[in-house]
Amino acid sequence: MSPPPSKSLIWSHEPITSPQEIAAIRNFHQLPDTIQGADSRFIVTNLPGRPKALYEKVYCARGQAENLIKAHKLHLASGRTSCTKATANQFRLLIHTAAYWLMLTLRGVAPRTSFWRDAQFDTIRLCLIKVAGRVTEMVTRIRVALPTAFPYQVGFADLAGRIAKLPP
Repeated sequence: MSPPPSKSLIWSHEPITSPQEIAAIRNFHQLPDTIQGADSRFIVTNLPGRPKALYEKVYCARGQAENLIKAHKLHLASGRTSCTKATANQFRLLIHTAAYWLMLTLRGVAPRTSFWRDAQFDTIRLCLIKVAGRVTEMVTRIRVALPTAFPYQVGFADLAGRIAKLPP
């Protein structure tokens, strides 16, 4: 015989009476009807403010922050702190954070309409950073010769030009 369901999983059908409960559930936006029916978005909060602004400024921002943390752990392998010494793990995390900053800056330098602006860190790493090329150091500049079959030559050159214009 299974145990009875916990009280926290049971939804009450009683009317909402307290002001906290009334302020907690807000319909923020009614999206256009789809084939499957209406698509309403609800948030549960006791924060003051307009529901749409709360959703866009607080709720979506929190989701974006969680996505960036996930990218730091997943695409840059910063969760791998397997050394027995704490200083080694701290240094590894510092290096991963520097790589994260580099990737975030590279994404931010890309044009607003560019594919690279929204690309995941893994895609940037595989398509732009892990590229075989010949680097020639000259007196006044550095020349990078890319393979002729490299599909992202134009994007690479555009990003390199934008990075060169950044202040030191």
